[in-house]
Amino acid sequence: MGKYSPALPGAESHWRYWCTFSPATIRRHGRHGQLFQNRYKSILCQEDSYLLELVRYIHLNPLRARLVPAMKDLDKYAFGAHSVLMGKTTRKWQDTDYVLGFFCAKLSTARRRYRVYVQKGIDQGKRPDLTGGGLIRSLGGWSSVKALRGVGERIKGDERILGDGDFVERVVNAANEDMERRYLALAKGFDLDSVAERVARVLGVTLTLVWATGKRPEVVKARSLLCYWASTELGITMTTLARRLGISQPAVSIAVRRGEKIAMEKHYRLLEGQ
Repeated sequence: MGKYSPALPGAESHWRYWCTFSPATIRRHGRHGQLFQNRYKSILCQEDSYLLELVRYIHLNPLRARLVPAMKDLDKYAFGAHSVLMGKTTRKWQDTDYVLGFFCAKLSTARRRYRVYVQKGIDQGKRPDLTGGGLIRSLGGWSSVKALRGVGERIKGDERILGDGDFVERVVNAANEDMERRYLALAKGFDLDSVAERVARVLGVTLTLVWATGKRPEVVKARSLLCYWASTELGITMTTLARRLGISQPAVSIAVRRGEKIAMEKHYRLLEGQ
């Protein structure tokens, strides 16, 4: 297996390492294709109970995969998120307060209760209701799906959403409404420039001000509304907006949130008559 060499530039050394690690791992485990060939998933959860079940299931993955032999080893396993919650590993980017806050406000008690909760999940093994499609997840496994099928009841499911049928349907309907608005805006010929013109008309400012740089309140307001409409109504990426506006991507993200607040408070709409 390749080794990191401080004599090589970072990118080249990293590339050489993975060029040897990936084929070796694929051969060792009898796999095929790329080592990391499936994207990570993001799932919308309906309730905190669903979230805690997911946290427990994911954090027990190293134990189920036999990367660690026992719970005490999982507590110290540096390549999982569980050890961070247990205070054995430190990662500044991992939010531990949110999960531990479900168990107790006192840190030591929260960690103890969280560990007990995770340990109780060991005997559950693989969970079809957490790894299957959205309908299977929402109903708690295939047995529940078959039971409803027997009485002719239909439930909405989506693999991106973890929650009951009504929740899934509400989320999907809201997403469909967003897509319909996007298609309507595009059909009416809207692009980034025409959105900027609409912003200028709504706010009663010049088009030059909409594209201006700086932190003047009127400029920030116009830029925020532009970013919000361009991102949500047209689906223009934040990377594209950052490049066009000459600002950073995080700045665009902040502008989108600010623009949403402005639009909601003032009842501004991109499409007239909406």
